[in-house]
Amino acid sequence: MSLTPLPIDALKKDLLAAVAKSRRVILQAPTGSGKSTRIPQFLLEAEEGNEGEIVVLQPRRLPARMLAARVASERGCRVGEEVGYQIRFDKAVSKKTRIRFVTEGILLREIMGNPRLNGIRAILFDEFHERHLYTDLTLGRTLQIQKELRPDLLLLVMSATLDGDAVQTYLAPCERLDADGRMYPVEIEYLERTPGDDYPIWETAAEAVEKAWKKTDGNVLIFMPGRYEIQKTIQEINYRMGNTALVFPLHGELPPHDQDMAVNPSEGRKIIVSTNVAETSLTIPGITMVVDGGLARIARHDPRRGINTLYVEKISHASADQRAGRAGRTAPGICLRLWTKRDHEQRPQNETPEILRVDLCETLLYLKMSGIAGVENFPWITPPDPIAIQHALQVLTDLDALDTENAAITEVGREMTTFPVHPRYARMMIAARKYGCVRAAAFAAAIVQSRNLLLGRVDGRVKQLREDLFEGAPSDFARLSRAFRYAERNGFRVEACRKLGVHADTARQIQRAHQEFIRLGDEGDAGTEATTDDGLAKCVLAAFGDNVAIRRDRGTLSCDIVHGRRGILEKDSAAADSLLFVAAEIGEIEHSGGELRVRLSLATPLEKAWLGDVHPDHLHEQVRYEYDAVQRRVTVKTETLFRDLAIESSSRDAKPSAEASACLAKEAASGSIELPEWNEAVTDWISRVNWLARNFPDYGISPIGDTEHELLLSQLCEGAVTAREVRTRSVLPAIKSWLSSPQHSLLESMAPERLMLPGGRKARIRYPENGDPIVSARIQDFYGVEGTLTLGKGQSSLIIEILGPNNRPLQTTSDLRTFWKETYPKLKPELQRKYPRHEWR
Repeated sequence: MSLTPLPIDALKKDLLAAVAKSRRVILQAPTGSGKSTRIPQFLLEAEEGNEGEIVVLQPRRLPARMLAARVASERGCRVGEEVGYQIRFDKAVSKKTRIRFVTEGILLREIMGNPRLNGIRAILFDEFHERHLYTDLTLGRTLQIQKELRPDLLLLVMSATLDGDAVQTYLAPCERLDADGRMYPVEIEYLERTPGDDYPIWETAAEAVEKAWKKTDGNVLIFMPGRYEIQKTIQEINYRMGNTALVFPLHGELPPHDQDMAVNPSEGRKIIVSTNVAETSLTIPGITMVVDGGLARIARHDPRRGINTLYVEKISHASADQRAGRAGRTAPGICLRLWTKRDHEQRPQNETPEILRVDLCETLLYLKMSGIAGVENFPWITPPDPIAIQHALQVLTDLDALDTENAAITEVGREMTTFPVHPRYARMMIAARKYGCVRAAAFAAAIVQSRNLLLGRVDGRVKQLREDLFEGAPSDFARLSRAFRYAERNGFRVEACRKLGVHADTARQIQRAHQEFIRLGDEGDAGTEATTDDGLAKCVLAAFGDNVAIRRDRGTLSCDIVHGRRGILEKDSAAADSLLFVAAEIGEIEHSGGELRVRLSLATPLEKAWLGDVHPDHLHEQVRYEYDAVQRRVTVKTETLFRDLAIESSSRDAKPSAEASACLAKEAASGSIELPEWNEAVTDWISRVNWLARNFPDYGISPIGDTEHELLLSQLCEGAVTAREVRTRSVLPAIKSWLSSPQHSLLESMAPERLMLPGGRKARIRYPENGDPIVSARIQDFYGVEGTLTLGKGQSSLIIEILGPNNRPLQTTSDLRTFWKETYPKLKPELQRKYPRHEWR
């Protein structure tokens, strides 16, 4: 059949030459050039007769399905025959399929069961500039397969805007092609001020369309960040413009028929209000005006829920350019950006790759399942943050997906990889099969991944209705389940839901997610299961074992949490009367002084026995000897620990033992227990020993450092269990046991405690940690002493500190001969004058 010419057609010959030369190709072509639809067909026709599929990876489900329909139409076949698609929970493929459009997660799971990618001869990475986590992971994995197993496998990276040099370096050796596009001029306009709470973005967009509608021709494409904003925009347009235009929503959760209505040609002009699914890949005919809200839902890790979620954020320059280009496909167009030019200048040039901003648990579990042990050695195009890797490894270990010794994947981890969801919910659904509560667990999983079902600010009447409805609910999930069922019984009508303060739109989202999780977890008839509260609690515990918490006592909501954290349970939680519970949501709050505290919600009460049932390897007992500062004695504390969290403890007085001695010794070393007998004589003796050991190592005397100090204290405390017993013991004899009898004799001869002076007085010798020993005495004590004084059989000089009659230093020297000859004559007159009664020679 005859096809409408597209700009990419001119590149067909060069592309096929590049493919013949190299099995790695980079293609940069503008939006609207036709690369997503024509390149797969070029490859199919060029290698006619070759077996194997051409797989086209798409970042989003909607473009995958619609591109398959477009290419199938151009090939003159039905979707699912020569051209098909495969996305989460939906596919149209057959044995005849030669071109298959898929989302990246689909191919990653296919690789686990087909590590050589048999039956696939080419993989095309479309819209690579979006840099989704799965994009990076799939490219790195297929590159490994090509290098090690399938040199014939073709890898082709395509995008309108990408860092071509970086990708070329990563894929080298490879071929690179740049194509021209067909683009009409697009006039860019900005607002004088950015919309705010006083004038919402949907009102700004509707007003702009209303003003421009009669002045322009063609269709209008409006970009909004999500379903809520799309709905509000459509309501505002209908209010302002009535029936003068057809208005269609467009987002990934719409039924296929409604998506087709928005994208396909229609009679008369129309307005499409879309998320960023229309930013790339999809070509919507007849667009001459784009109204860009400048926002998108960006995937980031949400530490509160422990999952990847979407946050509304400002888009980058690259995304804004992609959106603006939609207005210049068929004629000159206009793009109104609903933000100021100054705001635009402050926006980033490109989006941050997902690998640097999302949770890596699912990624690391996939790599472990694929036999890639050293995650840091995986060929990342952008290496992830090592801290993010360590966090993900810890979570997977907590979920029993990895063993604690070498982080190897476990049987539980292998089973988790069969679920196309975050590992937490894979673990939850595995537990649900075991405990017979698939539906209840599916609801819990759906709740955690959605926005708050209950509105926060409600009046007293609504609060009372909730209290009546929630009375007796065993957990926060049970409360939310009752609220959801209320919304369901009322058909999710907004007015009915508002009476209980329920978010109707969120309830609908939960219903869809609930059904998806049921399909994932159901191996039998989920409709006949006998759900128990205990079973559901164990499922939540399986997924959120790292959020197990215990209240410090019944009079407070303050809690200790696994991994050494502390937090506060929400005061209106169903677990408020329970000491032990698990929280599915945990949020960090910064307090005064920069201290981080956490607030726990979506809590489920627990029983100790359940911890052993669900995580038997993480429950153990620990006996610890502790010093009771009040009773001033050693106690024995026996604790039951879940990981590092003490959930049960008992204490008793310790009996004499090595552990009790060590405990007292530690307190004595820290100063908590004062030892009156640990005096200057003890510290001087230790200084002498350490000086001798340091300066004469050949004698084999061991120095006394911090460890040896504590060991000696343990010996001193032997047989004791109270501070009083230790305080009355003689210290010096115990310390002197460090040396043998011969070593004592050596110490006295090599490092004596005192020096005998000519006048008959013994002067104390100090042995500093660094430097030579020092002796201090008044000048008259050194009369008659000439030359140098030494220790250690003459091998070490002795520093002499000469004191005046007032015991203040006059001179420090190691050479008395020079002192008497040169320094003393200068000092003597002044000393005689000040101290006439003293002898001055």
